[in-house]
Amino acid sequence: MAENQSLMQVTDKVLSPDRVITGARLSEGEYKLLYQQSIQDPEGFWGRIASEELVWEKKWDQVLEWNYPNYRWFTNARMNITVNCLDRHVQAGKRHNLAYIWVGEDGQEKKISYGELLDRVCRLGNALRAMGIKKGDTVTIYMPLMLEQMVAMLACARIGAVHSVVYGGFSAPALRLRIEAAQSRVVITSSWTRRRGKKINLKSVVDEAIDGLSVVEKVIVAQREGDDYELLPNEVDFQDVLRAYPKTCVPESMDSEDPLFILYTSGTTGKPKGVLHTCGGYNVFTHYTAKYVFDLHEDDLFWCTADPGWVTGHSYIVYGPLSNGATSLMSEGSPDYPDPSRWWKLVERFGVNVFYTAPTAVRMFMKHGEKYCEQADLSSLRILGSVGEPINPEAWQWYHKNIGKGRCTIVDTWWQTETGGHMITTLPSVMQKPGKAGLPMFGIEPMVVDKSGNPVPANTVGHLVIKKPWPSALRTCWGESERFEQYWNSMPGFYYAGDLATCDEDGYFMILGRADDVLSVSGHRIGTAEVESALVSHPSVAEAAVIGKPHDVKGESIKGFVILKTGHNPSDSLKDNIRTHIRRELGALAMPDELEFVDGLPKTRSGKIMRRVLKAKELGMPLGDTSTLEE
Repeated sequence: MAENQSLMQVTDKVLSPDRVITGARLSEGEYKLLYQQSIQDPEGFWGRIASEELVWEKKWDQVLEWNYPNYRWFTNARMNITVNCLDRHVQAGKRHNLAYIWVGEDGQEKKISYGELLDRVCRLGNALRAMGIKKGDTVTIYMPLMLEQMVAMLACARIGAVHSVVYGGFSAPALRLRIEAAQSRVVITSSWTRRRGKKINLKSVVDEAIDGLSVVEKVIVAQREGDDYELLPNEVDFQDVLRAYPKTCVPESMDSEDPLFILYTSGTTGKPKGVLHTCGGYNVFTHYTAKYVFDLHEDDLFWCTADPGWVTGHSYIVYGPLSNGATSLMSEGSPDYPDPSRWWKLVERFGVNVFYTAPTAVRMFMKHGEKYCEQADLSSLRILGSVGEPINPEAWQWYHKNIGKGRCTIVDTWWQTETGGHMITTLPSVMQKPGKAGLPMFGIEPMVVDKSGNPVPANTVGHLVIKKPWPSALRTCWGESERFEQYWNSMPGFYYAGDLATCDEDGYFMILGRADDVLSVSGHRIGTAEVESALVSHPSVAEAAVIGKPHDVKGESIKGFVILKTGHNPSDSLKDNIRTHIRRELGALAMPDELEFVDGLPKTRSGKIMRRVLKAKELGMPLGDTSTLEE
């Protein structure tokens, strides 16, 4: 396509076509040449990366097998991702290298080395096997950001169990839905988490979620400091389990295409999709993107501020950094508690080199002002990252000036739960354009097209699509293959990302937001249908619609429009009651900031609510084509 021609031009720099760059930082010329190679010969490119960077029990027969819309990477290869994340580092004499530094909201600190992490992963893996969990079984993990959460995820991967991590902010009904969908016989949780100085009970959420749920046989509870609760017959203590089993656990031999994890993400219907990722291709892609996007070295301290309840935590707290042998910082609690200098003081305290956060957090710190980041020495920082939603140019400039002190590269990464890893970004040595996600990652061929799939001119808004599969692409939706096929059949011949974008004459992409009915609140995807379903489950509500509104900090806020049932009258107390109901049903993230009681909703003649009309009216924008409106 014309917009990407500049990326395909051969540079003056001469490199062997077979060369794989071993240093983490690439020059712009190296990027262009490698990108060209990755598009012209993706199988050769990814095959060399996989061979030189990772350990395999058995090599593949074929790098890529593609029978549209289905694809398999590294066919018939065998491996275990925990061997690449743990064993090979320990065997290379790095047993005492730190894997994680954890800091609590109260400043408490814990460290775990690669050797210690491997020991605990093996012990829990043995315990899960003793509970009858075998290859292909699912385990639901509902925990705060704590070291035990990493152990739980890796222990599942060690024995071939499929982990389903549910964000610790989800409510009991939302957790129950995900446990039932995954049919998990074991749930791993913690007694509580701490947020803004308060203990938030997680165990009680699990208790409510599994009440009467016959599929759940065991609950493993990580009791925290000072806890000594009496456990029920179906419950076991996390630490007791670790002490009871040996620290040697033979890793399950996994086919490259065996399931690694499922992660539920919002869609345009009320039911979340269980996005499935597999072992081999996901390991290759997250390893490679972590290394090159973040210029990651083993002596770096990397801080991704996400939670493993979201895909960013899976790929860039757990699997990507560990596969590279890096040390990661983890911080539980609120970023601005006890005051907005907390994160920056942690950067100084531990000497963080690479910092990866969401635009929502950047905008929050902008709102607090520069005085808080000026309280810390941020000179250790080398690279800043952005993830979860488009970062507006004003926030980019503030981030660059006040956190990066004008000298740090900002890598703005676009990707999705479904993609598994970075798809569009700029590498540290390549020119940045504030507000633009950047250039395609190796092997990725994005395009901006119209509704018919035709490329649009440079700087024209259109739909973002990807031409071909990549190693970490989702393989299916758990138990719902037809939902997976929608990604490739919505715009035949392409993977349809569901985002609007532009591409300029230099091949730089700008992501403008969702094209469908999915909201992005603080970088997290929330389906309008999920919130609307929760609204109409309230006994006072007859019909409801929700829209996203621009928000200075969260990116989007949720506004709900509610038609009440006969006999129920609008009031502020009813608004509060409905919002509390949403919090109980879905969690705080999905709670509307605003509710408006209305007598009717704009609908098509077929009865479909026209949310874009509601949004246009709310924002004072043109209504567009209303010829299909009922009235």
